Amino acid sequence: MALPVAEWRGRAARLWAALDPALRERLAAASLHDAVRLGCDLLRSEEEEEAALVRLCRRAPTDKRPEAASWYREQGNREFKRGRYQAALILPQLQFLWSLQAASHELPGSPEVSVCFANRSAALLHLGHFEVCLEDIARAESHGYPDKLLPKVLLRKAECLLCLERLQDAQEILRVLETKIALDGVMTTHLTRLKKLSQLKLKLGEKERCPEPARKGHGSIQGEPEIWEENSRISGASSSLSLNFDAERGRHLVASQDIVPGQSLVREEAFVSVLCPGESHPLQDGDTAWDTRATNADLYCHRCLRQLLASVPCQGCSYAKYCSQDCADVAWQQYHRTECSLGALLLTLGVFCHVALRTVLLAGFAEVSRLVMWSHNGDKNLQSPEARCKALSEAPDTGAGSRGIPGCGSNGRYQSSYQALFHLLPHTEQHSPEHKFLCTLSVVAMCKQLQAAGLEAAVLNQESPQQWSKPKTCEKTSDELSPELMVVAEAMLRHVLQLQCNAQAITVMQELGPGDGAVVDKKPVRLATAFFPVLSLLNHSCCPNTSVSFSGTAATVRASQPISSGQEVLHCYGPHWCRMRVAERQQLLSQYFFECRCRACLEELESGVKSVVSIRNSFCCPKCQAQMQGEEDTLCCSNEACATSVSRDHLSGRLQDLQQQIKKALDLLRVGKADQAIKMLLKCQMDAGTFLSPEHLLMGEMEDHLAQVYATLGKWQEAASHLKKSIEIVEMHHGPSSVETGHELFKLAQILFNGFAVSEALSTIQRAEGILSVHFGPQSAQIQELQEMKACLSQLPRNILQRT
Repeated sequence: MALPVAEWRGRAARLWAALDPALRERLAAASLHDAVRLGCDLLRSEEEEEAALVRLCRRAPTDKRPEAASWYREQGNREFKRGRYQAALILPQLQFLWSLQAASHELPGSPEVSVCFANRSAALLHLGHFEVCLEDIARAESHGYPDKLLPKVLLRKAECLLCLERLQDAQEILRVLETKIALDGVMTTHLTRLKKLSQLKLKLGEKERCPEPARKGHGSIQGEPEIWEENSRISGASSSLSLNFDAERGRHLVASQDIVPGQSLVREEAFVSVLCPGESHPLQDGDTAWDTRATNADLYCHRCLRQLLASVPCQGCSYAKYCSQDCADVAWQQYHRTECSLGALLLTLGVFCHVALRTVLLAGFAEVSRLVMWSHNGDKNLQSPEARCKALSEAPDTGAGSRGIPGCGSNGRYQSSYQALFHLLPHTEQHSPEHKFLCTLSVVAMCKQLQAAGLEAAVLNQESPQQWSKPKTCEKTSDELSPELMVVAEAMLRHVLQLQCNAQAITVMQELGPGDGAVVDKKPVRLATAFFPVLSLLNHSCCPNTSVSFSGTAATVRASQPISSGQEVLHCYGPHWCRMRVAERQQLLSQYFFECRCRACLEELESGVKSVVSIRNSFCCPKCQAQMQGEEDTLCCSNEACATSVSRDHLSGRLQDLQQQIKKALDLLRVGKADQAIKMLLKCQMDAGTFLSPEHLLMGEMEDHLAQVYATLGKWQEAASHLKKSIEIVEMHHGPSSVETGHELFKLAQILFNGFAVSEALSTIQRAEGILSVHFGPQSAQIQELQEMKACLSQLPRNILQRT
């Protein structure tokens, strides 16, 4: 959640409404500096609000609870004994949730942590994640795994090494295991392990006598390396771009030469990113004593956003999890030593507040203070682009370059730096007074908590490394914020307000369903919120000429169509012309404080012609299937000979009922009732045909769902037939070279590959490659998988290729 929880937003709204009108007027017109000061005065007199915030934080505890660890450990053992490895490892096959949660709640130094790692390694072995299983076994051993339980872990280690063809290492572990069992003295307790041991030794002997021939791994296939020359004046940007500035468009990027589709234009690491908690996936029915849901916070590293198989928990809180000890150590040094004890408060106040805090922690107090003090020279004037340009060019100590472009360094270079980030517009005067008040209260409450928890020295970078691991003491010295924390609060407020217009959602393609089928369906999911100073230079268009993809915390911008020299490079902020009508787009874009005048909006507004989106997603006449028309509550058939009229509400109700029936059909598929799912989807299709346009997106979605069900049954020809119909509709809406069409073609390639339709599969793979490489580059996971399929099909005997 970007903003604070609903209860805190409600309290802020009530407090705002109760303020004296004169004070509301002062707050509405206040500079960032004055807003923070007034916010401090208000919270000091409103102790009830602070107490309410403390109560709200108790709903999102992030401290370690040994009793929770015990519950999760027992639950994990129970699920594992039932063989529910898929449930024990989070969707899809990602983590042994129960052991993960148990390890997250165990106190540092507790011997039970080793048991949690060992339990998780058992599930990883069963799912074939051998390297990660070995990592968890090593963690269990380093955390003091009980000596009496060591034989079963050593067996597991030997089995992993055997599967990884590390025969010498496996042999050494088996010798250690034999010695361990012999020294134990009570052989009856190890009968099962001895049997397993003899089986492993037999397998090892067979592998040593008959080594397998070296196999060519398709995973080693690499695409052509991309040509890249970095811009000398814009960090992370291609040399084919130039940075311009004018009053109307502000800072923006322009092509300095002709650019071809697929060409990389920007490669930038986020200055700061914060993982969004994300959507929850219940793993079992019924309520339990503790949270049994898996979220993005469990599935991805909290620092680098790498997908997790076996996480390293923070030693101080139960929330933060990392892909490695190195990531955990770097996060602790850079910011988590401050954030660790504030987890509940950060979750309560929302991701924007969290990003703002982490931004100032990463920038360092010296740089934050320097820029905040400079901004006091004319913060109000800097709301105007012309004034900002003039003020910055006249102030060399701010680092403005000779070209006078805000955020450039003294050498005229625009870098992905805190200085560039600081100069993003906060739009202080455009935000609603109520929103500005909510943000002010939240930031001040955060800084007061920092002071009360004794974290001020860490925030101001005055703490030595030797103190980082010491527990914090809650020593509230004063109701007044220190002058230094007032500066921090002002910077944080600036960043929270900037985020509404400049936050970038880092997205990832996440698998739908269990992920163990022959055809994998994916959807884009918001993973994190970040600041990208260079990416923020791109202005919006509803018909953009670029595509943005992410790998961890890095963003890559590629040209999605030819861009001529002198043409502006444009990015879509969300509302795309082929996904919604102009009125809906303009409404969504109002949060950015500009009116979109892109080509798509102007054509739709000036022509007065009904948008393609409206036409294709329209209702049709229940009697003659002609298009229904009208903007009022009653729609009329466009066929004059028919002249049927129907209530818009009635047709909308039918659409909602249809969507519910489709959801039920997918639920049937999830529980293995594919035949019933097909019957229900076919019935939905017949019903939809009586009142929806044949080009309606939902018609395409139903074809896609039918393809999914037939693929589950291994009926590849039927699956391909339905998916082709879905692709036709997707192409109508999004275009033949769109990323949406690319994803659909990727699924069709999987179906044709599994159905052994070699010739058609190869041509589909080629087309999918062409589209997806433009949007994601030749090194992306989907391109690699397509190349693996192509290589596999190309190695088939010639007589088979000729027949298919």
